[in-house]
Parts: sequence; C-alpha cells; structure tokens
Amino acid sequence: VQLQASGGGLVQTGGFLKLSCAASGSVFSIRDMEWHRQAPGKQRELVASITLGGSTKVSESVKGRFIISRDNIKNTAYLQMNSLKPEDAAVYYCNAGVYDSGGYFHDSWGQGTLVTVSS
Repeated sequence: VQLQASGGGLVQTGGFLKLSCAASGSVFSIRDMEWHRQAPGKQRELVASITLGGSTKVSESVKGRFIISRDNIKNTAYLQMNSLKPEDAAVYYCNAGVYDSGGYFHDSWGQGTLVTVSS
C-alpha cells in the first residue's frame, strides 16, 4: 500500500492550490484520511481529516479556507486550499489508515508535497 501526494507548488498570497493523495496497491478499504503539514523548524501538525463516511474536521488555523474531501472509488483524498497565507507554507503530508486485501492494517504516509506561498 502506498500513498502518493501531489499538487503542491508556488502560489501568491491569496491564491489557491488543490492537493491530492492517492492510495495504490492492494487497497481494500480506507478509514480516516488526513492532511498534515510541517513548516521549517516547526512540529508536524494535523490540518484536516475526513472519515470513510465523509465527516470532516479542519484545524482552527485553516477553518473557512481549506476543504478536505475524498473519492472512495478512486481511493483519493483532496485538500482544497483557498486564500493562502505565507504561514500556510509547509510540506504537506497525507496519512491514511488502509486495510489491504489480506485484512492487514497499514498506517500509511505519503512522501509530502511542498507548498510555498509568496508574500
């Protein structure tokens, strides 16, 4: 089971980006999917999460600007990031609890995608 994050890039303050996190391999089902971020010199923080049923949570720092969603057919989670601020700049990681076809559980992490916000 692998997670592949993509969609990062350079954007101006006030701009938007949409990140994707696709699970591949022997995926049977995916529980919660999450987006975390880590800025230089800071601890990794949870930004948003979504359950299998579609219930979502976002951190206070991004509430009203970021939207998490998922496509259970494509085994993919998304993070729509609007009104980006310089403090949103970080490496964004996706995380998911994945059951493979053998019934084994994987706490999987993607490789990270870099978001840079210019002021």
